Amino acid sequence: MNRFSGKITNFQDEYSLQQNKLAQLCGSKQLFRDRYAILRILGRGGFGITFLARNARLPGNPLCVIKQLCPRTTSRKSWEKACQRFEKEAKTLAQLGSHSQIPMLLDYFEGNGEFYLVQEYVRGCTLAREVRRNGTKNEAEVKQFLREILPILQYIHQNRVIHRDIKPQNLLRCEDDRRLVMIDFGAVKDKLVDTAEDSCNKTATTNFVGTMGFAPPEQFALRPVYASDIYAAGVTCLYLLTGKGPLDFEHDIYTGEIYWQKEVKVSDKFAKILEKMVKFSLDDRFKSADDVIKALGMDSNLPNLANCLTTKPLRGFQDQPKAEPPQTYTSPTNKTAIAIREWKAKLNIHLQVHSSLSTQN
Repeated sequence: MNRFSGKITNFQDEYSLQQNKLAQLCGSKQLFRDRYAILRILGRGGFGITFLARNARLPGNPLCVIKQLCPRTTSRKSWEKACQRFEKEAKTLAQLGSHSQIPMLLDYFEGNGEFYLVQEYVRGCTLAREVRRNGTKNEAEVKQFLREILPILQYIHQNRVIHRDIKPQNLLRCEDDRRLVMIDFGAVKDKLVDTAEDSCNKTATTNFVGTMGFAPPEQFALRPVYASDIYAAGVTCLYLLTGKGPLDFEHDIYTGEIYWQKEVKVSDKFAKILEKMVKFSLDDRFKSADDVIKALGMDSNLPNLANCLTTKPLRGFQDQPKAEPPQTYTSPTNKTAIAIREWKAKLNIHLQVHSSLSTQN
């Protein structure tokens, strides 16, 4: 059966939450698909509705997020494109696997012509809300943000995925461990497949996927590249520093460049990095996350693993008390560096004890 053959009357502009099955189940004891207890609505947009739910069939009834495809359209063609984009998000999440800073795909299914995507629930607030609550950030805090987001971009780009909608609203700060989590992969583009015809986002007047101001010119031309995500990350930095969205800045009427320099107080070196991240011209912009990492000097902090090929504890130190777990998110690289330092410290103690015993004998 053609998966696009269902009626689309339920997805028109006059669509009411009162007609939505999941909305009707909010707060009730009845389970959706005999598994999910629907708690409340998390968000609603032109593309769909997101619900917070619990998996009643798993021990501990863990929380999860259910996205339901509900595009507001009366057009058959737009409905089909929305379905393709929704399915693309599920495939991309499955492709990216279980990265700690990307919500894990738990399920994806169709029922009665409606599409659903179930994801890991990340408790936290967006960077946009964080800035509204706590105010703007300084240079050191924005550099820390780049240290967190650039490795995520490295990872998705290595998997030939372009996010295309990086912005403060799509970046979550997890309450449990303070890690940065990238959400909303509904706008992704696989580098190997030309999906320009799949563009159906109606937030802009042109036929492109993304957000006005955060999307660079090549994205409007439906030719996004990895550097497009670098531009969006740079504009996000400007938001963190000023609290202003990209459309709130003045722009050069001839080149389109953002006039942001007088709005922020950062070092000349960091200003040059930000300037290169948000260049309108691809020729002048950083080409990859690796390039930005090198410019920031982050690559020089990577540990040398040559002398640490085993994690087996030294004899006589098995009963040593373990270090307290960190209160904030620690990247795998930092965890490895900590392990190296602890291993070397224990080795030095062992050698000192051995030397002392040899001297006494």
